Amino acid sequence: MSEGALKVALLGCGVVGSQVVRLLGEQADDLAARVGAPVELAGVAVRRLGRRRDAEIDPALLTTDAEALVTRDDVDIVVEVIGGIEPARSLILSAMAHGKSVVTANKALLAEDGATVHGAARTHGSDLYFEASVAGAIPLLRPLRESMAGDHVRRVLGIVNGTTNYILDKMDSTGASFADALEEAQALGYAEADPTADVEGFDAAAKAAILAGIAFHSRVTAADVHREGITEISAADVASARAMGYVIKLLAICARSDDGRSIGVRVHPAMIPRSHPLAGVREAYNAVFVEARSAGRLMFYGAGAGGAPTASAVLGDIVAVGRNRLARTRGPEESTYADLRVHPMGDTVTRYHVSLDVADKPGVLARVAETFARHDVSIQTVQQEGRGDDARLVLVTHRASDAALSATIEELRDLDIVRAVAGLMRVEGDDTP
Repeated sequence: MSEGALKVALLGCGVVGSQVVRLLGEQADDLAARVGAPVELAGVAVRRLGRRRDAEIDPALLTTDAEALVTRDDVDIVVEVIGGIEPARSLILSAMAHGKSVVTANKALLAEDGATVHGAARTHGSDLYFEASVAGAIPLLRPLRESMAGDHVRRVLGIVNGTTNYILDKMDSTGASFADALEEAQALGYAEADPTADVEGFDAAAKAAILAGIAFHSRVTAADVHREGITEISAADVASARAMGYVIKLLAICARSDDGRSIGVRVHPAMIPRSHPLAGVREAYNAVFVEARSAGRLMFYGAGAGGAPTASAVLGDIVAVGRNRLARTRGPEESTYADLRVHPMGDTVTRYHVSLDVADKPGVLARVAETFARHDVSIQTVQQEGRGDDARLVLVTHRASDAALSATIEELRDLDIVRAVAGLMRVEGDDTP
């Protein structure tokens, strides 16, 4: 160990952790120059000592006693990349109680119990950096938290899960079914053997909670986020969107209400115009739009997952934390002064694409239109496809509340002329060039 070096304790040595080890070694000289002191590994906590790893690690650095590692007197910075709630939370809290700064990539913990972790950082005067928790290598949280601290963010809209974006992109570009696209994503390592967290929107919802909390200076948890996954998206849905000049994406949307008194935070599939910049985000990439009063519209794009990209964000945080420790200062704390409430999904206002299987006879369109009007949902466009038993009405609405649209759909299901509500999807992005 070098004299005066900053010592890093690493929790976890999987896909991300092994890349953190590699980068700390390969970039040692550059990191020392950027931080102002050498940055060295003090130890690596793992579950099994004998497991084969992607990075070369001195066996003497490995330990299964994570608690002893994070409380060692010579450790300055604890990097947590094991994920999940426990034991990550307990280890982070213990590290802070012992005066350590913390860098984490743990979106699940921050979204579920960020209040406890941020509170501990405040109590113990510890740094807490977590750029790697959202959108991998993309520098997103720090610009929101620091660069835009003097601005008024209105909306954050983006693709924050690479697995679902890959699946939907393949469905759009090849006509594949959801099952076939998922199987390909798993074969390429973009999707886990159990893809539930991704395809059901849990991963994106956790990231949306973190983004909303920072953007709107309010505490937001994963439980506050309206969440829908992509498992019900069919090849027919994707083809219908394509025919209309749209593409389907799983979006995280965090937005202030028109009166500025509340925020909506939601994750769900939506149709966006092919002219929209997010429509061109392919494969497993991520992209996020931020709309602010003074800065206008900003777009952040790049690799949203993977060992090396995520480790890049971790290293950036290590540099920031290291500089702070040498300067005997701290980075920004959690900002929740605005304390905006998260309004229910029913209050959300957007546009909708509705497909109805209907009887092919006179007066059908009029009765359907009357139902929409009764709930104050205005129809922008309507077209009929097919004849006889295969007749289908495809409608796109003007902006309406989610509650009004839900009430409309419930009434439509009860009409004798409507055989089925074949499809329902929100339409986003028409107001973003």
